[in-house]
Amino acid sequence: MNRFLAAAALLGLAICGTAQGQECTQVIEGNDLIQWNVSEIRVSAACEEVTINLIHTGQLAANVMGHNWVLTTAADYMPLATVAAAAGPPEYLPTDDPRIIAATGMIGGGEETSVTFSLAGLEPGGAYTYFCSSPGHYVLMNGSFIIE
Repeated sequence: MNRFLAAAALLGLAICGTAQGQECTQVIEGNDLIQWNVSEIRVSAACEEVTINLIHTGQLAANVMGHNWVLTTAADYMPLATVAAAAGPPEYLPTDDPRIIAATGMIGGGEETSVTFSLAGLEPGGAYTYFCSSPGHYVLMNGSFIIE
């Protein structure tokens, strides 16, 4: 009986470890109404890497209603978002801009994409913002990225 309890306890710990690891992968959805489905994303500081899976739940093409997911510091959000449109299609992001922590490609309705990035150098409790860099979308499509 003791062996059974020990095995059950180890299995429980393994399951908890797996569930905790899932905090390192997050899903966010954008739609044709220029909206995210979440206003914040929380990840564990224990994650070495984070994967963001972006799903465009709308039907419009990327050249009409494209969405991407861009992470930057809260301080760099507005300066970066306002110059992004000038970078032009298809990504509407300046290339090699050090203010970009992570970014997906631009996608259209029914498409999915993802980005995986390291949390090295990012501070738990720091102020980070994610947004869509498609022209004008940053006003409505932004949120807080929280490392806890």
